[in-house]
Amino acid sequence: MRKTLILHGWGGSDNPHWQAWLAGELAKNYGTVCFPLLDNPHFPSKNRWMRQVKTLLADFRPDVVICHSLANILWFHLCNEGEIAPVQRLLLVAPPRLDCEIEILKSFFPLEAPDRLFAQEALLVTSDTDPYMGADEARELQKKLGIEMIVIPNAGHINAESGFGEWPWVKEWVVQ
Repeated sequence: MRKTLILHGWGGSDNPHWQAWLAGELAKNYGTVCFPLLDNPHFPSKNRWMRQVKTLLADFRPDVVICHSLANILWFHLCNEGEIAPVQRLLLVAPPRLDCEIEILKSFFPLEAPDRLFAQEALLVTSDTDPYMGADEARELQKKLGIEMIVIPNAGHINAESGFGEWPWVKEWVVQ
């Protein structure tokens, strides 16, 4: 089984979030999974998160990286910096707008979409009702990234609050 790194967004993704569920599901079958709590998730710092994730990438050397919400923006910063090793597969779920104006997250924004995602295969998953990125913005990001996109109707921010606890599709995507 592949080594999977799961990166949460602002505030973390503890149970009943689909990322916590996925980490447990992968571990049940002796999968190698790393689901770290990033430093001070309720008051994140781009620089601290970047240092932490660079260390994780170097030490754990994942085959698969799964990002949710602010973790997508973190991944884009890492890609723009260009100092990470490529992974086999990358899943980008529910990224916020690249010009998000939430004050507590200001160290992450604005930014440009990266020219290279440092992944052999990448997939963008969005919702047509995400409060942090509209449908038009998602299509624009997809075009800039040059990757396939799946749009889930009425899925909000694709988190526990919008009903994404158990999410069998994401488990199947990881193990395929």
